[in-house]
Amino acid sequence: MSRSLPRSLVAALTAGAAFGLAAGSAAADAKAPCFFVSQWRGWKAPDANTLYLRVNMKDIYRADLSAGSQQLTWGGSYHLVSRVEGSSSVCGPLDLQLAVSDGRGFKQPLIVRDLVKLTPDEIAALPKKDLP
Repeated sequence: MSRSLPRSLVAALTAGAAFGLAAGSAAADAKAPCFFVSQWRGWKAPDANTLYLRVNMKDIYRADLSAGSQQLTWGGSYHLVSRVEGSSSVCGPLDLQLAVSDGRGFKQPLIVRDLVKLTPDEIAALPKKDLP
């Protein structure tokens, strides 16, 4: 003899799981909405493990790096290199394939562990020197 769950319980569990997935997806979308690499206008590194990316004119994203590089904070002699494979949209940390380069062949890969679009209040709270 087999046992089965009542249909109402199965329906409730299915609806709850679907709601949880939708809520998680909405939270992820709010955290880091997509942008195209062509919309990226500049960057600034306040420290070795954080990048601020300016997208379009008013949006700022914070990219937290797993193992950053002091070269990011050294100014003009080093620059950020972005490699795009496949889609040119950035929707999360894995879409950013970055490296810091001295322009003469040295490239240090950077691993982005988190990407967050800052709110207008968070942008206003940043020191002006850290804005890209």
